[in-house]
Amino acid sequence: MSERLGIIDLGTNTFHLLIVEKTGDQFATVFHDSRPARIGLGGINKKIITTEAFGRAIQVLQYFREKLDEFAIMPEKTFAFGTSAIRNADNQAEFCEQILDKTGISIKVIDGNKEAEYIYRGVRFGTNIGTAPALIMDIGGGSVEFIIGNQTQIFWKQSFEIGGQRLMEKFMRNDPLSIGDKRNLYHYFDENLIPLANAIHQYAPEKLIGSSGTFDTLVDIDFHYRTNQAPPRYQTDFELPVQEFYRAYDILLSQNHDERMRIPGMIELRVDMIVVAVCLVDYVLRTHSIQKIQVSSYALKEGVLAELLSL
Repeated sequence: MSERLGIIDLGTNTFHLLIVEKTGDQFATVFHDSRPARIGLGGINKKIITTEAFGRAIQVLQYFREKLDEFAIMPEKTFAFGTSAIRNADNQAEFCEQILDKTGISIKVIDGNKEAEYIYRGVRFGTNIGTAPALIMDIGGGSVEFIIGNQTQIFWKQSFEIGGQRLMEKFMRNDPLSIGDKRNLYHYFDENLIPLANAIHQYAPEKLIGSSGTFDTLVDIDFHYRTNQAPPRYQTDFELPVQEFYRAYDILLSQNHDERMRIPGMIELRVDMIVVAVCLVDYVLRTHSIQKIQVSSYALKEGVLAELLSL
């Protein structure tokens, strides 16, 4: 007996829709799309979702509603999750009510702890974490989740409200990023990531596993540079050589918006936020002497799927 499930991840920048056909603990992807909604733009550090962001969100979710209807996904088989921008917004209730009213999609707002748990499950589903502790990192527009775990368990996890949109609005006053703003950004990491430093000291992870936006784009840039083509769509587990990360990092920090846009593998949605995001990756690698980067193309929505499949 098979059934269809719809999973929606309402990220701060991007909304994702995954529709799968589930048979027992097996699944087949029926449809998958990601659309920019940028609901954090202009309001994330003021704890509001702006009127313009409401409009963008409704537009994307009306499109998702059409797809859910097209593939006959029942409301009780539709799972929509709100993350950082929504959970921290003072107008969260109004936002969720409007979405339900205009699209029929009911949003479950999850806390950072639950978000980190789903990300871990998604990464474990798509990559070989291994038996040694690894540091999993998911850089969103609103929050960044850090999880230390191996293939069988989570040792520590925490969500920090220091996502790319927040960092950009606080620190990226010049493009390229100025030396002074970069210094302030790194001081901000020092101040805000003390719990991460303590956890890394305790569990000594041997590698960094990145998931979501920035890391997907870094893999795309790496593949275009080395092979002149995009990474295989079926692949969910990648190695990103540290030297390739730093090759991209140097380019991204020295160029402006238009120059970065011309990098093969870059996308419009990520072109500015990737600057502060790679600074965070660099900070974590250098501060904690991590020499290996792995990337998972699976994240929150696949973690929800893993839970629904009871894996």
